[in-house]
Amino acid sequence: MSTVILACSTLQEYVDAAQKKMQTAYPVVLLDKKYHTEPRDMRQQVIQAMEAMEPGVDTVLTAMGFCGGSWADLRFDKRIVIPRVDDCVTILLHTDDTWCPNKKEVGHLYAVSEEPSGFSTTLMYENLLKRYSRQEADLLFDLWFHNYSSLDIVDTGLFDCRRAQYVERMRKDADFIHCTLDYVKGSNHLLEKLVSGNWDRQFLVFEAGQLISQGDFFDESEGGGPLRFSAGAV
Repeated sequence: MSTVILACSTLQEYVDAAQKKMQTAYPVVLLDKKYHTEPRDMRQQVIQAMEAMEPGVDTVLTAMGFCGGSWADLRFDKRIVIPRVDDCVTILLHTDDTWCPNKKEVGHLYAVSEEPSGFSTTLMYENLLKRYSRQEADLLFDLWFHNYSSLDIVDTGLFDCRRAQYVERMRKDADFIHCTLDYVKGSNHLLEKLVSGNWDRQFLVFEAGQLISQGDFFDESEGGGPLRFSAGAV
């Protein structure tokens, strides 16, 4: 039997780094991050990816969070191990073993990728102009970003996010949406635990056939112990 990692492409570089550090080499199946804009679409991608898994795969390590309900009320014939968080950003904001389902601050937008395609407000606006009139694009763009006051670069130490070229690009994006530019501490801690089998209370382990529900991710009544922890290495 074998293990596969199912990851949002937002976290591809982080999954690769975690596997390198923890000396694992599980195959990785990527879900395109573009589907994050609509949870229904990401949900379908999850279902399709799971149904396409080889019969010999018995454990799926999931490098993503609940993601707007993408995993709600699903069940599969394989063991699913998933960080007990709301989304990919919160995964990278964890720096220790304390469980928190959502570490993001209200009014803060987060940049987690080194790649120029990973985040760009200016590119998002340009893409809107390809589909809508300028007036419609302006309305949509303002709807997306008017509640944000800060663009925060998540410094996980994985790449040099303080180099001049990168900072200049991010400052341009921040200025475009009238936000300040700042840094917040992050790490690859959760993904390293995911791939190494260190599944404590920060993770959910659903055995084959178990129903995945929203309450599993956000219910604090479980106390401080492991939640649906399943012993044994992947």
